[in-house]
Amino acid sequence: MPQSEFSTVTPTILLIGASRGLGHGLAAEFLKRGWNVVGTVRDGSGRTPLHDLADEYAERVEVETLDICEPDHLRSLHDRLQGRTFDILFVNAGTATGDVNETIGAVSTDDFIHVMVTNALSPMRVIESLQHLVPATGLIGIMSSGQGSIGNNETGLRELYRGSKAAVNMFMRSFAARHAGSSRGMVLMAPGWVRTALGGSDARLRIEDSVPGQVDVLLARLGTPGLLYVDYLGRPVPW
Repeated sequence: MPQSEFSTVTPTILLIGASRGLGHGLAAEFLKRGWNVVGTVRDGSGRTPLHDLADEYAERVEVETLDICEPDHLRSLHDRLQGRTFDILFVNAGTATGDVNETIGAVSTDDFIHVMVTNALSPMRVIESLQHLVPATGLIGIMSSGQGSIGNNETGLRELYRGSKAAVNMFMRSFAARHAGSSRGMVLMAPGWVRTALGGSDARLRIEDSVPGQVDVLLARLGTPGLLYVDYLGRPVPW
C-alpha cells in the first residue's frame, strides 16, 4: 500500500513480527483502537493472519517482509521506510528451542547461535537501524519475557531462552543509557505465559487475555522518558 493512502493524522505502529500469535494479536488490538499498522512477515511465509487483517482493514494495514536475522533484509526495509514516521516501533519477533529441560551446557552451538541472534542481537539491530523513524513523542519497545528476569529465576528450565531474553534486556538497557536525553518512551514487555506456538497449549493466558493490557501499557508510555521492564498489566519485573 502506498504511503499516501495512510492518514497523516492517525497514529501508526511499526510492528516487527506480526504474522501470527502475539504479533498478530497486537496488530488487531491496535487496529481496534483506531491505529494504522505496518507489520512485518518473513519472506515466503505465504498467507498469514496479518494478511487477513489487511483485507479487513483495507486502508489501514501495510504488510512488509523482513527476516530480522538477515542484515540485507533489514537494510532493504530501512530504505523502503525512509521518510516515514511511526509513533511506536515494537519488535515482537522471537524463537525458542523445543526442550525446556535442556541445560545450557547441553545446547548445541548452532542452537545457541540461532536463539541468541534471533532473540537478542537481531531485535537490537532493528532498533538501531529504524529508531530514527520514531519521533520524540513516540515509543520504542521489545517483546521480552518474564523468563528474562535474573532475579525471578528460581527454577531454571528453558535456559537458552531465558539467557537470550536476559541478553536483550541488557542490550536495551545499554541503548536507553546511550539515549538518556531522549523523551521517547522505551519498554521491555513481559506478556505473561500465553497460549501461542511459542508458549504452548498449557499456558495460563489466552492471547486476548494478554494483548489488551500490553497495548494499554504501551500507549501509557508514549513520550514518557526512560526504560521500563514490565508485564502486560504494567507491573515492574525484576531485572
